[in-house]
Amino acid sequence: MGYGLKKIDWYIIRKFIMTFFIALLLIIGIVIIFDISEKINHFVENHAPLHDIIFDYYLNFVPYFVNMFSPLFVFITVIFFTSRMAANSEIIAILSCGVSYRRMMVPYMISALLIAMLSLSLNLWVIPRANVKRINFELKYIKHRNSLSSSNVHYQIDPGKFVSVESFSSWNNTAYEFTLEDIENNKLVKKISAEKAVWDSTKGGWRLKNYFIREYSDGLQDRVTSGEELDTVLTLTVTDFYRNKKTVETLPAESLNQLIATQKMRGDANVMYALIEKHTRFALPFSAFILTLMGVCLSSRKRRGGIGLNIGMGIALSFTYILFLRFSQMFVVSGAMPPVVALWLPNVIFGVIAAVLYTRASK
Repeated sequence: MGYGLKKIDWYIIRKFIMTFFIALLLIIGIVIIFDISEKINHFVENHAPLHDIIFDYYLNFVPYFVNMFSPLFVFITVIFFTSRMAANSEIIAILSCGVSYRRMMVPYMISALLIAMLSLSLNLWVIPRANVKRINFELKYIKHRNSLSSSNVHYQIDPGKFVSVESFSSWNNTAYEFTLEDIENNKLVKKISAEKAVWDSTKGGWRLKNYFIREYSDGLQDRVTSGEELDTVLTLTVTDFYRNKKTVETLPAESLNQLIATQKMRGDANVMYALIEKHTRFALPFSAFILTLMGVCLSSRKRRGGIGLNIGMGIALSFTYILFLRFSQMFVVSGAMPPVVALWLPNVIFGVIAAVLYTRASK
């Protein structure tokens, strides 16, 4: 039989997509109800407007949640409607008509491709913009911006220019125990130290308080100057201190790549969060193919326990995948694995499992 789409293909695709979005709507509704019950005290205590709760938080929470748990939705969808087809002997009828198991997988893979493209589009263009409003709402009404304070920060802001800060307070945008070092030909030529550096939003620069400048020279006496205040122009802004694992979720693909390049140049340890975000955006959509293949192989045969057992297996395996993906992020943070290996490892392992299941199911 050729690979042109037949009526049965459209039937499976329609079943797949419809079941996916029905499961999506049901689970999203349940999650929003639980989320409201958990955060209602924050909304009331901080006087969050109803308009902001709906349009700034929940409207932007939905794509974030859908993408995070898309493996669960895909797996449950495939398990549910394929188990029903198997229970109604529809799978047997399809295979009895001379359709190979491999050919039967075509509409499933087309459906998985559509869902993967949707997930990738959300990851690259929709969710970063939605996360800006969602995270800002959380900082305003649920969490506090001063929780984003940093300590022991070390940056290479330009070639040969290094900044170190003992602590940074986001409450007043002030960096304490500020140091700027200029290095040329592996020699320290200038060092600026200050009790604190305060961000001046009107000028877009840092104002040093109680500063001390030492210029080093070979064979000559060092030149030393000091003062109470000094305005500076540095390629370092206050937003650099707000960069954390939440901030990278708000960046579109181009900005994320620029941030990675900048943080690598600066030797910023927070680059791991940007790398995790970058690889997760591509690895997660790819899981739609793997989990679809696994789901079909597990549910296309009649078995004792019926649909309930298959759905239970599907939920367990999909949660295992999601947890594995979260643990792989911890491997990156701890330095145990590079991001490209850790973030794609769940797909590799589950891909091998799916290949084994497919080999057995197609016999």
